[in-house]
Amino acid sequence: MDATAVPGIDACQRDADWVVSARAGCQQSFQALYQNHAGRLMPMLWRMSGGDAGRAQDWLQECFLKAWRHLDQLDDPLRFGAWLKRLAINLALSDRRRQQLTTVNEGMELQAAPAPPWPAADQDLERAIAALPERARQVLVLFCLEGFTHAEIARCMSIDEGTSKGQLHRARQILKDSLS
Repeated sequence: MDATAVPGIDACQRDADWVVSARAGCQQSFQALYQNHAGRLMPMLWRMSGGDAGRAQDWLQECFLKAWRHLDQLDDPLRFGAWLKRLAINLALSDRRRQQLTTVNEGMELQAAPAPPWPAADQDLERAIAALPERARQVLVLFCLEGFTHAEIARCMSIDEGTSKGQLHRARQILKDSLS
């Protein structure tokens, strides 16, 4: 199956058709889903990883492996994109909790972060986001770039809603200071 847009068929319906076909075992349909969504997920995962392209790529691959294994659990094939995005976010957050990676201490200066592996309109902003302390970065990405509410973020990250708001404020302040 070709992953290019078919005139007259909207993206959600096209995805739903590929999901139904992939559930029946068609690997080409699942490959089309991968080609259609991988490029959209990678920037979010790269930001969530703090600019670690290898980790973001691992999360992306693991997300699609999990999607392939659990495609039958998707209730509404028309919601594949949203389901996959939530799967990727949950995977990234649970991996971060499992690894308990070191975060930037309050008193430390922001570290230089790598440039994103895609053409970004503002490289300085992308680097500044990648260099944010982990929890502040995650909240900023989910709230500002992915459109989650503080209640949704709180549920995803297992934190209080007030903590989400505080981390967003912290992220914005750090960005303001580092970009001025």
